[in-house]
Amino acid sequence: MLAVDDQRPGPPIPATMNLAGHVLFGSAQPDAKTALSVLGQTGTTDWSFGELRHAVLKTAGGFASLGLAPGARVLMRLGNTPDFPIVFLGAIAAGLCPVPTSNMLTQVEITKIARVLSPDMIVAAPGILLPETSGPATSPEVLAAGQPLATPKEVDSNAPAYIVFTSGTSGQPMGVVHAHRAILARKMMVDGWYGLTPADRMLHAGAFNWTFTLGTGLLDPWTIGATALILAEGTPPEAMPNLAQANEATLLAGAPGVFRRLLKNDLPPLPALRHGLVAGEKLADPLRDAWRDKTGTELYEAFGQSECSTFISASPARTAPEGTLGFAQPGRAVAILDGDKPAKRGDLGEIAVHASDPGLCLGYLSRSQDIRGTWCLTGDLGLMRDDGAIEYHGRRDDVLTAGGFRISPIEVETAMERHPSIDAAAAVDHPLDAETTVIALHYTGSPVDDTALRQHAARHLARYKEPRLFIHEQNLPRNANGKLLRIALRTAKPAP
Repeated sequence: MLAVDDQRPGPPIPATMNLAGHVLFGSAQPDAKTALSVLGQTGTTDWSFGELRHAVLKTAGGFASLGLAPGARVLMRLGNTPDFPIVFLGAIAAGLCPVPTSNMLTQVEITKIARVLSPDMIVAAPGILLPETSGPATSPEVLAAGQPLATPKEVDSNAPAYIVFTSGTSGQPMGVVHAHRAILARKMMVDGWYGLTPADRMLHAGAFNWTFTLGTGLLDPWTIGATALILAEGTPPEAMPNLAQANEATLLAGAPGVFRRLLKNDLPPLPALRHGLVAGEKLADPLRDAWRDKTGTELYEAFGQSECSTFISASPARTAPEGTLGFAQPGRAVAILDGDKPAKRGDLGEIAVHASDPGLCLGYLSRSQDIRGTWCLTGDLGLMRDDGAIEYHGRRDDVLTAGGFRISPIEVETAMERHPSIDAAAAVDHPLDAETTVIALHYTGSPVDDTALRQHAARHLARYKEPRLFIHEQNLPRNANGKLLRIALRTAKPAP
């Protein structure tokens, strides 16, 4: 039996639509219902659906007054405040293409992105680094003073709606372009992963710029009329349990590391909690078991990528057999490929999603989509069991995973090799224990104090990309052609 699970068709795709309109005006929720609660340790700020809709349409009007061409690219340099989703959806409502980015990026990193993107406009908050050569810029406050649009602008459903950046394995930022129709594909996640209803109150631990937070934490709840709960800027994840209890959160979402941190402390009773949602890196079975023992609720895992969000998952309606990610979501087609053809069930191959998936990106700004025939490759290895459940077996390449982020080792190595005492460097995943993985940097040259290396990393890399371990080596393992053998370093066991 071939390793193919084809559950198409997915949702019908209209000729024209607007992603922002679908999110904010599709659920028919009354204006008075709470759409967003920003939870801080000193208080909560609420936004009703009516307030959110009005703010987005005013921001869309502010964008319209700038005279930008349809599809113009808007680079977002904003913090974890309500301005982020309002600007994101306001740009889309105006027919523009927003580009969310992390406020943790260094100037070197955001400059690289800007060179690939060539933004037509930058929307920035005070104190957040801009590219070295910035184009026209404005602020959320200026945009919010605009005359509101009556309705979001209808566009071709295949037109670009937004762009997210990933470095993949090349070390160079690549812009992943998503269409307006991508929001329709997320209905398959609602059914195949979340078990989300309009009555739910979803608390997500991530920052707004992460597509996991932006989609799962905000867009999907609003699309069906549920309430999104988000931590205020500067609120530590450890505050989540008490905030979840006080605000009657029914779903918690985050990377596995968030749940691992929560379990290190006593948890208050969470009577409203139905279950948790995990993505961003592989969920370890011991962590899943520990969460169940502590809370009496399940963690449901999902697998995806920036190019297609998630398409394999477990859910309340269909739990994952032990050792697996779960199943292809209803409406999706997923395969395990052996070369150009589907492998047999039980055989290792590369995980792929069908090229017809409505959630699949339009392509990259810098290169063509990696598709073999009718399948889009993920670069991740897995196998499909006889019952259709899919096991995950890691990356085909050497991409790193830390804190829920996928990071190119080349990007880390290039930054660290700027240190005058380092001759060559290799960044690899290093397991501290069965549940925790960090980035370890092996380097040659003169030995350097770890504190100095951490300071150097902080100057050149966003925090989530910084190595946590530094191992001095006499030589780095290489093959006969001089190619670095990271696998040899990953299997080594350096002392912390």
